[in-house]
Amino acid sequence: MTTFWRTSTLSAVVAGIAALPVQAEMKYDNNSGGFVSIYGQFNPAFQMVDDGVGSTSNLVDNSHSNTRVGIWVNQPLGSGTFTFNFETALGLRASDSVSQTFTPKGVDWSRTNLRKIDFAYDSGTYGKFYLGQGSMATDGIADTDYSGTSLVLYNGIGDTAGSFTFRSSAGAMSSVSISSVTSSFDGGRRGRVRYDSADFSGFSISLAAGEEILDSNSNDKFYDVALRYANEFSGGKFTGGFGFSRRDRNGVDRDDTFGSFSVLLDSGFNVSMAVGSRDTGEDYVYGKLGYKGDWFAIGQTALGVDLYDGSNFNTSGSSTRVFGIGAVQNIDSVNMEAYLGLRSYEFSEVTTSYRDIESVLFGARWKF
Repeated sequence: MTTFWRTSTLSAVVAGIAALPVQAEMKYDNNSGGFVSIYGQFNPAFQMVDDGVGSTSNLVDNSHSNTRVGIWVNQPLGSGTFTFNFETALGLRASDSVSQTFTPKGVDWSRTNLRKIDFAYDSGTYGKFYLGQGSMATDGIADTDYSGTSLVLYNGIGDTAGSFTFRSSAGAMSSVSISSVTSSFDGGRRGRVRYDSADFSGFSISLAAGEEILDSNSNDKFYDVALRYANEFSGGKFTGGFGFSRRDRNGVDRDDTFGSFSVLLDSGFNVSMAVGSRDTGEDYVYGKLGYKGDWFAIGQTALGVDLYDGSNFNTSGSSTRVFGIGAVQNIDSVNMEAYLGLRSYEFSEVTTSYRDIESVLFGARWKF
């Protein structure tokens, strides 16, 4: 009955959003070529997880692309453009924070929900300079993806149900969470300075140095560099990147090397791949096959299957394998995407075997 009620509630929310008219763009121009715009999104989902002994279901906020609001300020300045971007999540119950033993409050905002307080100047010829809380140079390098299914299938495996822990083969709860054994090593957002070069024949390079300024319990320092490339070819397009990042924690360094690419053909078929390694021994390979089709008048449909294969997470000799299948249906008239994703998580160690975990994530993202 509880599951039915939650599913019905989510369906009602999604139906209510779908009934809304498309909102006019909230953009305000000034007399000097600049503008201020307000934007946001709402991304509720129904999450169900079975750990091999019992199941848990909740209404959540999809952590891959959480509910948020933001503001852009854009102003021509000299030969370039000055921008300011403020963005915050609303602190709704995150899909990656629920576990078998813990269900967060429905709304619990804290300063760690601040995503961006970011000043930038794009000089054009000489590149772009950033200062503030925002993306490090390698943010997104492990997640290159043309599939259109990233709301439920992408390299950030832990976003769906990352706090759930595996049970031993005997059914005992362990301390090994999904997130702890499925890292993509992708760069995040920090208080940082960053530089992006201008584009040269599809190539660009980014450099950043930053600190974890939103978590008062962390004094970690981060340094990273990324190379990106994007181009179109006869019959499709390609994008990819390669990155290196270092975390300095009290004088002890940890280095990650990773990259990804994605190819989309004009036929709608697409493939995305990523690899990564950490100097402490962990590594992984990720792959996705997808298809985009224009089958319905309401908008494009995206389908995909993916596989994550990791080694040496948590303990040396361990093995992680995650399978996923998902679909995203665009509803253009209301700027919404409805999605459904299913995942199966397998983890084993040299001396311990664990029961598989299964998850379902069903929801919709509406942007304004």
